[in-house]
Amino acid sequence: MSTITAAPAAEPKPLYTSLFVQVLAALVLGVILGMAVPDFAIGLKILSDAFLKLISMIVAPIVFCVVVHGIAGAGDLKKVGRVGVKALVYFEIMTTVALVVGLLLAYLFGPGHGMNIDPSTLDAKALNTYADNAHKLSGGGIGAFLMNVIPTTSFDALSRNDVLQVLFFAVLFGVGLALVGGEKGKLVTSMIDAASTVLFRVMGLIVRVAPLGVLGAVAYTVGKYGVGSLKQLVSLVMLFYVSVGIFVLGVLGGVMALAGLNILKFLAYLREELTIVLATASSDAVLPQIMKKLERMGVKDSVVGLVIPTGYSFNLDAFSIYLTLAVVFIAQATNTPLSFGDLLLVLGVSLITSKGAHGVPGSAIVILAATLNAVPSIPAIGLVLVLSVDWFIGMARALGNLVGNCVATVVVAAWEGDLDRAKAAQVLEGGELVDVTAG
Repeated sequence: MSTITAAPAAEPKPLYTSLFVQVLAALVLGVILGMAVPDFAIGLKILSDAFLKLISMIVAPIVFCVVVHGIAGAGDLKKVGRVGVKALVYFEIMTTVALVVGLLLAYLFGPGHGMNIDPSTLDAKALNTYADNAHKLSGGGIGAFLMNVIPTTSFDALSRNDVLQVLFFAVLFGVGLALVGGEKGKLVTSMIDAASTVLFRVMGLIVRVAPLGVLGAVAYTVGKYGVGSLKQLVSLVMLFYVSVGIFVLGVLGGVMALAGLNILKFLAYLREELTIVLATASSDAVLPQIMKKLERMGVKDSVVGLVIPTGYSFNLDAFSIYLTLAVVFIAQATNTPLSFGDLLLVLGVSLITSKGAHGVPGSAIVILAATLNAVPSIPAIGLVLVLSVDWFIGMARALGNLVGNCVATVVVAAWEGDLDRAKAAQVLEGGELVDVTAG
């Protein structure tokens, strides 16, 4: 009978080697530089842009490899379809709850009351850069959105880094690979698995420069907008941050509790990624390492590969909160009365328009414009009111969207029986070290 020898405890690494500590230090340094030397700090935006571009370079191929390998490795296509349906059902429920939360909090606190803005005095030129995209998005309706899911070519989807189109092609490719099976199927599957391993190693190298990206993003924001830039719309910004907090801790926390896990420990487990997202206002920046962390937490790779990429377009919880909150805010600020029918229309339209948010340039303003175009009683020019604080709101928006997608993946896995609860509990308790930079 063999004996199991416990491995000696690893020596704790110096604090400065922690990615979380490095990102936190970069964030503080960015604030200091932004306040002390704003002109120099604005120039540091190139660091943030370069980091996001590096991440964008690798997101699409990683999504393709993970999804294809997950479907081909699942073996049972009925199971894959079942996971997809459960994910979409969950997404719609959470999106509806988020939209209602934004609506209720907007009416409860009335952040726009007292502004008494005359729409005719607002500068429409500020919206010119978003007008074309908003028109295209709202004019095509559901049909245009569905057609946009289908890529012109598979290479086009990969080159434009359109996650939804890449996902669509990856699902088809994975299903085809599973149906082929045999030696040919195994050969292609092993090649994709090997490519995925290499891509995650590359991702580990890129993540190491995340502190520089955070430094550039924070320094630019503080240097350009300053601390006082939130003064006019501080009530809207604060209410949105509170709304996201309530939704994450209350709604998502309750959902995680049903799965037998603690939301606070889950957030602590994802602290490096959440800090990067908060600083860069982009959830794309951490997509690959989030997928890897969820897998190492005990979520089956096929579930991670399907739910996370799909959620980036279909499960935007914080964005949904912002959508209804901003619509009602604009109505209140311009003294526009909203009937119960108007509110139902806002909810119905938002359920559709919120699905197109990811991947659209200036997505928040564009989707908001598309929503308002379908609600004629509210002056669309009121969008000018939220432009100045969109970056600050965008930080919490990206953060809430990411947490919502991670929770969705865990819940769907638990629902499907593809969550190793014992391992998840151990990882969240800190009993197992997970380092995504190791690839």
